[in-house]
Amino acid sequence: MKIIGITGPTGAGKTTALNALTSLGACIIDADAVYHRLLTESAPLRGALTARFGDICDADGGIDRKKLGEVVFTDPAALAELNAITHRFVGEAIGQLLAGAEDSGCPAAAIDAIALIESGLGTRCDTIVGIIAPAEVRVRRIMAREGISEAYARKRVSAQKGEDFFRANCGYILENTEDDTPETFGARALVLFTEILDR
Repeated sequence: MKIIGITGPTGAGKTTALNALTSLGACIIDADAVYHRLLTESAPLRGALTARFGDICDADGGIDRKKLGEVVFTDPAALAELNAITHRFVGEAIGQLLAGAEDSGCPAAAIDAIALIESGLGTRCDTIVGIIAPAEVRVRRIMAREGISEAYARKRVSAQKGEDFFRANCGYILENTEDDTPETFGARALVLFTEILDR
């Protein structure tokens, strides 16, 4: 089973690229979805987060992601500590999902993770594709997608790695420009992933 890492900053178009991979029969593993599931299901993860970041819980006792975000998006050291805690739990869960995908006969699996490289997940991949887009395009997209303020969207964008990081660390780059539609970008992604899977 070929393992393809998909990474890039939020709002760059990873979902469109992943749809192209799905159409080729790949199993998609969304690291963010795994993380959100673990926030709900994993008492050890919640305990580690509250021990480090204090009162970040909502009224029901779950982790309030916006409260946590307000702490870490403006403090690089806190963000690094959050990542160190979560990467371990998420990495273990993704290992189990990859084994399941291989057992079920998937021809390929894609690990979709913003922090694919920093978390060490990239070392499990046969190749890594970086999805990038201009910062202003990303801010508009995540505001529309998540119903958040421009200020919060800009905080999220500025807390993530820049384009140069992805260009330096990925085997391939798919750039989603201001002129792209989901259809044109998806078509380019399909061509690239077909080439990768045919090798």
